[in-house]
Amino acid sequence: MTPRAVIRPYRPEDRAAVYDICVRTGHEGGDARHLYTDHDLLPDIFAGPYAHLEPELAFVVDDGTRAVGYIVGTADTAAFVRRFRAEWLPRLEHRHPKPSGPPATPDEEMAELLHRPEHMIVPELAEYPAHLHIDLLPEYQRRGYGRELMGRFLAALAGRGVEAVYLAMVTANTPARAFYDRMGFCELPVPDPGPLTYLGRGTSAGG
Repeated sequence: MTPRAVIRPYRPEDRAAVYDICVRTGHEGGDARHLYTDHDLLPDIFAGPYAHLEPELAFVVDDGTRAVGYIVGTADTAAFVRRFRAEWLPRLEHRHPKPSGPPATPDEEMAELLHRPEHMIVPELAEYPAHLHIDLLPEYQRRGYGRELMGRFLAALAGRGVEAVYLAMVTANTPARAFYDRMGFCELPVPDPGPLTYLGRGTSAGG
């Protein structure tokens, strides 16, 4: 019988595995490697900065050999955006330069997003100061690990006095939406959300 994987805090040596998970689940929940020439681009936006800037809120699913899932986030989105621009972006702008014109490829679209971290600040979500990203390799989904990761993250937020958290998901990713619904997240009205749906919940056990 295969031993059950464990949830534990993120470690710096998990970086490569977390980056791999991010890009392999980055296209509506599926593999995004065929879309981007640089496979570090998505993780440099949606995983790396959180693990680097707020490692105390990063947790992984460890199968005994490597991380196979993770949750990352921030307790204070506005403060995170400021640190992203001041501390994270200078590390990467040489590798992912800002497009000189309108983005014309998936790489350029993501590079433009990287250089515009203020997109994370949504006025309508002011009552939800924290936000998160969670990803699991397909073979570890629907086995309870997502719920365990979310529980650890929410408890960590609550322990820091943060009362509510939001996330942004691609609307087309219906399996993810079903998971978030089960976890007590509710849709939050945001004008012109484009391809995204915003969801939020309280950090207490009851949501």
